Amino acid sequence: MAQAIKADWGVQDIPSQVGKLAVVTGATGGLGYEAALELARAGAEVVLAGRNDAKGADALRRIRSTVPGARIRFEKVDLASLGSINAFADRLIAQGRGIDILVNNAAVMATPKRSITADGFELQIGTNYLGHFALTARLLPLLQRTGQARVVSVSSGAHKMGKKRVDFDDLQGERKYSPFDAYCQSKLAMLMFAFELQRRSDANGWGLLSNAAHPGYARTDLIANGPGTDSILARLAKFMGLFLSQSAADGALPILYAATDPDARPAGYYGPKNMFEMKGPVVAAVIDRAAQDLAAAKQLWNVSAELTGSPWTNIDSIRQAAAR
Repeated sequence: MAQAIKADWGVQDIPSQVGKLAVVTGATGGLGYEAALELARAGAEVVLAGRNDAKGADALRRIRSTVPGARIRFEKVDLASLGSINAFADRLIAQGRGIDILVNNAAVMATPKRSITADGFELQIGTNYLGHFALTARLLPLLQRTGQARVVSVSSGAHKMGKKRVDFDDLQGERKYSPFDAYCQSKLAMLMFAFELQRRSDANGWGLLSNAAHPGYARTDLIANGPGTDSILARLAKFMGLFLSQSAADGALPILYAATDPDARPAGYYGPKNMFEMKGPVVAAVIDRAAQDLAAAKQLWNVSAELTGSPWTNIDSIRQAAAR
């Protein structure tokens, strides 16, 4: 049955988040900034996670100027480095506060030349997906402490494009690298992760609500920071943006719905309604068949756990850490 969502759902519908702790990756600009801003406005304590100290300080200043008394702080993390992810998680675990909302948002898009992360992963699959896979694993003890924490994985309508599958034979684009195909694959992987995380949470009693969202065509710096403003993709995006795009604030609404609304469903997927899900009010988004492939999702999980060395398989140690 299709999920009915209030036609004009907006930030005014976000329930009080007082007493909750939210962690938002990529929160110094674009969608992450808008999500962090509204979570703070709703009363949550928000960790703005990003890799640039100067941008972090600026984001804090801007939010505090809009929401006086906002309980926010910046924590440095580079999703392209497992070492940085581990250090970030260690700091949060040492602080001991349970996490109510984790928004896995940070991303890079269509980098023209194949680049690698600090750990040798292709940059897009490494940053957009593997980094968040590893981060969620490390933060699981804190997510478990709050009863029913929400993990929102930010995907994209691009998950229905490109090769429309995870290429396990060339996951890192070593044989053949296509900037846009790599981006599409990373966003498909994020959506598959959201659904598989919910299945594994249900099976193992982790107590999570895992879902996903996409922003449609939101006006952010994602393209400028990836293919660049002079690329063919950027020029096409600029033309399409004249009538297909929406603001970053509007693009963040599906993410905020997934993160806060009482009716957001486990393994739900939310995005904008109009113009092929490019813009408009929040609705349940269309899920491509590839994202619902259970065998591929299990394989992706196992490959990701091996690549990142994430502790998902050591359930007993995770539970013991959560209980401390």
